[in-house]
Amino acid sequence: MGSIVENIKQKASDIYINYTGHHPLDPLTTSEINKAVSIVRETKGQLGYNAVTIAEPKKAEVIAWLADSTTAPKPPRQAEVVAIDKTGAIWDGIIDLDAGKIVQWEKLEGVQPLITMEDLIETDRVVKSNPKVIEQCGILGIPLTDMHKVYADPWTIGYDSRFGNSTRLQQALMYYRPNPDDCQYAFPLDFCPIVNTETKEVIHIDIPEVRRPLNKIPSNYHPKDIESAGGYRTDIKPLHVTQPQGVSFSISGREISWQNFKIHVGFNYREGIVLNNVTYNDKGTVRPLFYRLSLAEMVVPYGNPEMWHYRKHAFDLGEYGGGYMTNELALGCDCLGEIHYLDAFFVNRAGDAVTIKNAICVHEEDAGILFKHTDFRDNSVIVTRGRKLILSHIFTAANYEYCVYWIFHQDGTIQLEIKLTGILNTYAMAPDEDTKGWGTQVHPGVNAHNHEHLFCLRIDPQIDGQSNTIFQVDATKGPGKVGSAENFYGNAFFAKKTKYSTVTEAMGDYDGDTSRTWDIANENKLHPVSGKPVSYKLVSREVPRLLIQEGGLVEKRAGFARHAVHVTKYRDGQIYPAGRHVPQSSGEPSRGLPEWIAENPEEKVDNEDIVLWHTFGLVHFPAPEDFPIMPAEPMTLLLRPRHFFLRNPALDVPPSFCVTPSGVKEGNGVVDATDRLSKLAFGGNAGEGVRGACCG
Repeated sequence: MGSIVENIKQKASDIYINYTGHHPLDPLTTSEINKAVSIVRETKGQLGYNAVTIAEPKKAEVIAWLADSTTAPKPPRQAEVVAIDKTGAIWDGIIDLDAGKIVQWEKLEGVQPLITMEDLIETDRVVKSNPKVIEQCGILGIPLTDMHKVYADPWTIGYDSRFGNSTRLQQALMYYRPNPDDCQYAFPLDFCPIVNTETKEVIHIDIPEVRRPLNKIPSNYHPKDIESAGGYRTDIKPLHVTQPQGVSFSISGREISWQNFKIHVGFNYREGIVLNNVTYNDKGTVRPLFYRLSLAEMVVPYGNPEMWHYRKHAFDLGEYGGGYMTNELALGCDCLGEIHYLDAFFVNRAGDAVTIKNAICVHEEDAGILFKHTDFRDNSVIVTRGRKLILSHIFTAANYEYCVYWIFHQDGTIQLEIKLTGILNTYAMAPDEDTKGWGTQVHPGVNAHNHEHLFCLRIDPQIDGQSNTIFQVDATKGPGKVGSAENFYGNAFFAKKTKYSTVTEAMGDYDGDTSRTWDIANENKLHPVSGKPVSYKLVSREVPRLLIQEGGLVEKRAGFARHAVHVTKYRDGQIYPAGRHVPQSSGEPSRGLPEWIAENPEEKVDNEDIVLWHTFGLVHFPAPEDFPIMPAEPMTLLLRPRHFFLRNPALDVPPSFCVTPSGVKEGNGVVDATDRLSKLAFGGNAGEGVRGACCG
């Protein structure tokens, strides 16, 4: 086993090519984080650090440097700092690492920075030692000697008008583990402490008017429990994924080259993976596709209107940080095959750089059939299996896991897939209690509330250049009634395209009846055959509405989710659609995307440097099959080339099996169908052997 692991490590190291210096969009290294903290300490003294990350250079500077790195100046290397002083005041700063000085330092009012993992762990400790919390546990039948079996899932408080946003607060969702390996979510407690993050005090406890008893029945998912319930399946045979000749991608620093794609892979504490300067080498011409792609925000509103449950609407990226919550990935478990990993670097409260090993997994997978055709006339056939490159990270937000996969396909398609797994957020339930439709009893005494998972994808396109336009595309019945000259049989239909010309016009909702998609087009360049603008199409089918009433708390705080699509003109620094600092915002005034739109509602967004914001996701009505741990539920969307390539760009992928019409004949007959299928089944791996024999 050891030799196999070493071999894998060696192959991973072999994919590196020569690389010197940093890319302007590379994440900060540990030494750069330490340098930024050192510069701040010299003038500002001892502070607590909430974040130290790359301050992304101005887009124009990066574009100029990418166009000619020999003559254009390299953008300055700067760090963005969020710090908290001893009084609890919040400071935003920009540190010039090249010059070794602070270039911006601002005290913030009326906002709170995100909650870190250190904050969460400390809150769990504070809650369990609080006398009033101990008292409430006693009321539910948990003795003092069992307080080490009590656990808190700290959440940001959302917004509670009783406490405002002048101090950093968390709410603690309470659970119990009778035995060390028990699933705590089977034993929810019915009260909710509120904690001052800075003073480490419980300032209030929300207690329901009608108390719910503590459940006594476990529901677990660890091996010993499965064995006691009948054991694991025994009919699963080994499945091995191997690439004897190594991988088909190469990495230079943080740039990945694969199948005509080139992608710079960034990573930050908030968004996790950030893809920059995605390009495609189209037969020798490097064509820009996207300047920046990222999951910029998400919100998970819960649907129970009763006291304190309305506060359960986590902005998992803006309030906790998808990067901060990232898992260290493990070969054979999180990723399978020939793997290369990239680490992530952050700061802790004390200002020390910390490393999350194996934060990003880079690997290839079989992608099934890329294209195929069989001619029924002569039995000629071609089938080509595809390959895909996957860049992934997984983050754990208390009870939930989010598995994020950026997938690149050989036909130029870029896919984003997210798998949701982990454990339902649960609440105590009295016997025969009416859930009122707001939730489901998934286990005796355990209520799992309805909720949504809404993600906001930030797309900064550069489709053959920086000037792009968004078109809404709807499948539409043709004009004219049945019997009319223009549509006699009533069968005409077409793609109706609506240009988004201004920011106000550029607010679109999904319509399944019209199979609505959105074209990201460069109107300045037309396809030589179709005559249509070169474009990439956003294909996204899982786009539920934000199920919050207009004027509701979540609707105000998550303004980005009011529509499936928004378009804004690009501006440096406009990255986070719910605002730069999200915790404890009330939504008044609006922050982020609604604020930017309101500043210039008639701003022109056609044939401009634009950003497309897309909110998608799913609605989760829990069921017993989701408990005690939820099978992964996937959702996906595509960015597909349309009128971009001259023809199918994957024609040069070697076929897995091919018999041309002229090669079908054998003597006076035709290749036996059984023989042909036999060759396909046993000789068609990666086009090996059969390709040469049958495709000449």
